[in-house]
Amino acid sequence: MAMEQNYIDTEYESKLEFQSMWDDLKNKNLEEKHFLRLQLENIVEDLWRRFQEALKNYTDATEDRKIAFETLKVKDEKSSKEIEAQMKRIQKLQDAIGVLKGKIMVHSRESEEQNQYIRDDKELVLVQLRKLKAQRTQARGVSQENLVKLTLESNATLKALRKIVDKGEKILKLAEICRKYETEEEKVLPFYSSILTPEEQVEIAENNLEELTEELAKVMTDYTGMENFWKRYNKVKLEQLSLQRRRTQLLEINEKLREMLKQYLDGISVSDEVLSQLNPLFIINHRSNLPQPLSTPIAQPGSKQRPITYNIIEAAHVISPTL
Repeated sequence: MAMEQNYIDTEYESKLEFQSMWDDLKNKNLEEKHFLRLQLENIVEDLWRRFQEALKNYTDATEDRKIAFETLKVKDEKSSKEIEAQMKRIQKLQDAIGVLKGKIMVHSRESEEQNQYIRDDKELVLVQLRKLKAQRTQARGVSQENLVKLTLESNATLKALRKIVDKGEKILKLAEICRKYETEEEKVLPFYSSILTPEEQVEIAENNLEELTEELAKVMTDYTGMENFWKRYNKVKLEQLSLQRRRTQLLEINEKLREMLKQYLDGISVSDEVLSQLNPLFIINHRSNLPQPLSTPIAQPGSKQRPITYNIIEAAHVISPTL
């Protein structure tokens, strides 16, 4: 019983607690509902006020457009009348254009034949013009080729003449220079007849027999005026060859003299290099360091004999002790 009473008390307390909590939640929900209703009423009033303001603004803004629409409507009616009038005018113009097209077709048929005659004449003129252009082009090409050829030949001629002039000026300058070195005999008798004897001239004439032709005679005639020049040229050439040969001989003699002088200077000087070589003046105990020949070779006919070596003492070395 005690447990049952305890259970009943507990259940009663739970119900009271539940009823209390349910009343609290109900009151709280009623308060929230009332608060939300007030908030929604305020929002609806605000939206209604905004709607009224927007309607008023739209009405104020569209008043001018309404007036403009009425104006445009009147203008459209006027433009429609003008368009109708223009359409009538266009119809009249189209009728006039049709009439003019008929006249144009008639005139075109009449002028077509004339144009055909003119085209035929034009074709003939064009053919003749092409022929004339071709002839002019051909003549221009030929004249251009002739001009190029003439230019090249003239340039070549000018270069050849310039070379001849330069060569002539060079010859004249060389003649002036050579004039200073001519002897009295050359100044008095600049040209000689011939250095060959009559027998040599006859022999040359027999060896150089050749039939005279017209071309050969012409060439000989062209070179007749240069005969004296070639005489002097050949004489100078012979003298040049003679001087070159003489120069070669003098160079050989000079080389031999230099060799002899070198041997002499080596003989009178004392140095390690000189003592290590053969020296004809280096004599010890009456003996030279030159190799002594075993026997005097007999000169064979036609063979070259070796030069004899002599010991030479400079005179200054002999005279200086006496003085």
